[in-house]
Amino acid sequence: MFTSLAALPLITAALLLCSMAAAAATSYPDFQLLNVKQTLLGTEKPNKPLETSEDNKVSNVTSESDDRQGKWKLKLVHRDKLFSNKTTLHNHSHRFHARMQRDVKRVASILRRLSGGGGHDGAAAYEVNDFGSEVVSGMDQGSGEYFVRIGVGSPPRNQYMVIDSGSDIVWVQCQPCSQCYRQSDPVFDPAASASYSGVSCGSSVCDQIENSGCHAGRCRYEVMYGDGSYTKGTMALETLTFGRTVIKNVAIGCGHVNRGMFIGAAGLLGIGGGYMSLVGQLGGQTGGAFSYCLVSRGTDASGSLVFGRGAMPVGASWVPLLRNPRAPSFYYVGLSGLGVGGIRVPISEDIFRLTELGYGGVVMDTGTAVTRFPASAYSAFRDAFIAQTGNLPRASGVSIFDTCYNLSGFVSVRVPTVSFYFSGGPILTLPARNFLIPVDDVGTFCFAFASSASGLSIIGNIQQEGIQISFDSNGYVGFGPNVC
Repeated sequence: MFTSLAALPLITAALLLCSMAAAAATSYPDFQLLNVKQTLLGTEKPNKPLETSEDNKVSNVTSESDDRQGKWKLKLVHRDKLFSNKTTLHNHSHRFHARMQRDVKRVASILRRLSGGGGHDGAAAYEVNDFGSEVVSGMDQGSGEYFVRIGVGSPPRNQYMVIDSGSDIVWVQCQPCSQCYRQSDPVFDPAASASYSGVSCGSSVCDQIENSGCHAGRCRYEVMYGDGSYTKGTMALETLTFGRTVIKNVAIGCGHVNRGMFIGAAGLLGIGGGYMSLVGQLGGQTGGAFSYCLVSRGTDASGSLVFGRGAMPVGASWVPLLRNPRAPSFYYVGLSGLGVGGIRVPISEDIFRLTELGYGGVVMDTGTAVTRFPASAYSAFRDAFIAQTGNLPRASGVSIFDTCYNLSGFVSVRVPTVSFYFSGGPILTLPARNFLIPVDDVGTFCFAFASSASGLSIIGNIQQEGIQISFDSNGYVGFGPNVC
């Protein structure tokens, strides 16, 4: 059993830890406290945005190393600090609604991808030590995405990149730029990189790219995203730098025509389960293992993204990953049920099952913000939560949320726990701030789950925040043992 205690007062957390150690396997905490006042403080305007300097570095971004563990980390900043649109930065309601609009499009895009199937086989591996970089949240900006800062090319030019566990390609905006969106750093110029090498149409790399084409003997790629973003350009082999770790011959897309909801970021770092993602390309040299902690909203702290065997924690609760040949990019997990207030909600396990034909199932996705469940499961789950929060004043639904509360005037409130029951026994109990979130700055909080338009369930990044999540090539995902 794994219970996340990040949102609890220290004394409550300590009592829970003691009770967990002594209690039988069927005994779980049934409530926790949501600090309303502190959470609302996190919706206030962020700190002054940082400006990138002429040498393409942010002054307070530093690298850290741990040679004993073979890890490298970069100190990162929140995406809100990358640019200074005051309306976007300072209005929590605006950020929330923009995030939900993009989230709806993200989920619709995933459903379209799964209905079409697809995928390629093949792999490449590059020798590399364990390495990592810290992750910062784009959640407060409204995108529901997370970013790392890496060096691209030789000499390395630092760039902010979106990380996406549902994508299998690495790409950056490139000069000459026929169409580019605004980013915080200068657009990458391959002519200034000694390690840039174009990919020919007949190469094995080009064979792995979906929607690939050929122009003037060079492999071309095209990726469309559900929010209206896209990138088109040429494939290349390039050097990427994480702190002091240099990775050569990484297949990346060099985007000359781009439209983005990635404002501020230079491109995207795909860490999905397919062969062309960064995880797939690094292959056996990192054991296909990586770990991430998505930073909680409304804080100045940074999370982390670490690749390699050294990233695997001791003491995590491990859940088998399921593979869907129709969607190799996605990380599926076996979910058997949901709990509210320590009581399992009566929902058939079949609702969460991944069928032999590749339909249904439960995907963990960093790019989706709000967790989705099939309609019947969501309704039972929501109703169980409402039944145990009858003492809280209700508010009208907001955006995609139909269960909201007016918590203005409260310092903290007692709420039932919310738990995921995974196949094989592990139970993940969420911090309160991961399922009851502010949708404005005056005290309206909503139950942060929604109904899926299909049989697919998606565990989104709001529910993953603050929890150490690890993926192992042996086919497991681990939760904990630490919180971020």
